[in-house]
Amino acid sequence: MKPYRFIIVFLFIANLTVAQNDNLKPKLDEQISKWHQAAADADLKTYRSLMTEDAIFIGTDPTEYWQGQDFINFAKPYFDRGKAWTFRKLERHIYIDKSKQVAWFDELLDTQMGICQGSGVLVQVNGEWKIKHYVLSITIPNENVDKVKALKAEFDKNLIEKY
Repeated sequence: MKPYRFIIVFLFIANLTVAQNDNLKPKLDEQISKWHQAAADADLKTYRSLMTEDAIFIGTDPTEYWQGQDFINFAKPYFDRGKAWTFRKLERHIYIDKSKQVAWFDELLDTQMGICQGSGVLVQVNGEWKIKHYVLSITIPNENVDKVKALKAEFDKNLIEKY
């Protein structure tokens, strides 16, 4: 094969791979949004079905780390009252590995806590994309960090002593 033909074939395959990932991103975006909407609708069955059985959820409080059913047990009272939480996407970036079996994302959200950032990992489970790991963080503008540090200093000191 002449060198220029190899380059053309390589570019075609590389472009096809990028296009396939770009075609998958809207589906993943929809899945993540569906998960957030299930929380807003207090639909625990749908919410849970969009997560792996061993999914990890890390909340905004440094003591909030749950895996699998422990997170559902924590969340259930919120869902039972008819409205859990509402996270509205402002911006989301999605990345897909070469195998198309794992994807990860980061997002900026409008929430009842103000603007938050979320990040997560999705995996294929029996042909369906599910959330395997999610981290939610409250954003703090840099100019406010010192004030926030002062507000949480005692809490942080006590928690550090436990560790």
